[in-house]
Amino acid sequence: MSRVCVFVLGLLLCLQVQAAALLASVDRARLNAGETLELTLQTRDVTQFGKPDLSPLQANFEVRDTRQVNSLNSLDDQNAAGTRWIITLLPRQSGSVEIPALQLGELRSEPISLQVLTQQASSENHGPVFIDASLDQPEVYVQAQAVLTLSIYHSVPLYDDSSLSPLQIDNAKVEPLGESRTFEKDIDGVRHGVIEMRYAIYPQQSGDLNIPALAFSATAAQNDAEQELNAPRAGKQVRVDSTPLVLTVNPIPADYPANAPWLPTSNLSLEEHWSPDPAQQQTQIGDSLTRTVTVQAEGLSSAQLPPLPATEVTGLRRYPDQPQLRNQVNDRGLLGIREEREALVPTHSGNLELPAQEVFWWNTREDHLEHSSLPARSLQIEDNPALSADKPANIDPVSVTTRPLWPWQLSTALLALTTLLGFALWWRARSQPAVLRAAQSGPSPRTLLDDLKRACQANDPQATRQALDAWARQQPETLAEMAARFVPLSDALDGLNGALYSESGQYWQGEELWRAIGTIPAAEQLQPTASENGSLPPLYPK
Repeated sequence: MSRVCVFVLGLLLCLQVQAAALLASVDRARLNAGETLELTLQTRDVTQFGKPDLSPLQANFEVRDTRQVNSLNSLDDQNAAGTRWIITLLPRQSGSVEIPALQLGELRSEPISLQVLTQQASSENHGPVFIDASLDQPEVYVQAQAVLTLSIYHSVPLYDDSSLSPLQIDNAKVEPLGESRTFEKDIDGVRHGVIEMRYAIYPQQSGDLNIPALAFSATAAQNDAEQELNAPRAGKQVRVDSTPLVLTVNPIPADYPANAPWLPTSNLSLEEHWSPDPAQQQTQIGDSLTRTVTVQAEGLSSAQLPPLPATEVTGLRRYPDQPQLRNQVNDRGLLGIREEREALVPTHSGNLELPAQEVFWWNTREDHLEHSSLPARSLQIEDNPALSADKPANIDPVSVTTRPLWPWQLSTALLALTTLLGFALWWRARSQPAVLRAAQSGPSPRTLLDDLKRACQANDPQATRQALDAWARQQPETLAEMAARFVPLSDALDGLNGALYSESGQYWQGEELWRAIGTIPAAEQLQPTASENGSLPPLYPK
């Protein structure tokens, strides 16, 4: 209860800190000289009135426009108010420029760094609407990313009926990089509105890749002086085409490993997380360890990232989840992310060695082969007193020696003695009255079997495991022995263990296990005797 209170108090404190903060963000951190960007300031502190102080921006920026947006969101019957200020800025210089910290009452934002690229002044005589198409690099490797930026400039207002032809390229995959962005740019002293779209292009074969021209059409609005009062909307239809481009595509380098998946990227990283961390706490047989390995690659989509080698270690059972694939868009294009999660359950005590994992990739920025790896890890597994061992202790066959034969005389005498003793016990038992079986303590086998049936029908893996343990203690053989001679029961137990130690437990169906319990061969279902102990059956049948 105390832990829950501490968690709730910490969550409330975090929410209060977030509400009392002035958050600053920009729509892009890299831009060309003469282009504008949007700075967004946001706060959820309803006690703050007025506007943020924008005077620190005057040194490095020209403030073109400021808009205030008030919002009220309802979540779980609670209203959360917020205020945003959207500020359009034009950098006064190129190079590294910093947006300073801004203040609203007692709230203060964090500074933001920008990169403003220098661009040569254009001497071309463009029309009121034109398109500029450019690639981030003139040549790439096959299946590597090339970013196409399409910028539509207009010095006249446009109606909202504009359209752009789709980008379709033979022998290449095309991925749009987010939504289109709008900003302003001064060209030769004339202010232009800009509509910018970006695409990630992945060539599928080497050679020259032709990027076709794209057509943009829109209706340009007339000036107020040209349009009569109360006249219907009029304008001039405008159509412009972009310049076709050619991208050089290089083949896979000859020194790239032949048995490794081809991964052309500017950067690839491998990260590993454990829950719980076996290095910080003791791990016993039957404990579940969740291992999460994340692969991130700049300029590759998540679909291009191959699966990692499976963790196959003797004494360690593996229950993998479905890999999580996602893409993130940044200034450099796509960031592909592949996350693989698996539950590892040790079945033997001792030292278990997990092998190292290695991924080869081609560094497209420095043009050479690299590899990222996770080091090998050693797991120290302790015995679990609550669980019986999977197997009896291994017997060294070398230490077992063949005993010498007894003399035939002694063997005959021993056989005769045991025969006489057995006959005497039988004769004595004939003269004794029948002895009733002692009343069994605890629940009856029928009650335990009913509990197991209800747990299986409810598809509850935790309750089924407990009912199965209680039922197995009253059987004449262990659960491992029953599973060893009856394959359907072994398969059903594997499914139950997988549900207990992975995130797929909510989809477990108990019908298969109940059917296997009910169809165990009758010849093996012996009634338990009073002398049998109630030791817990093995959790991991072989």
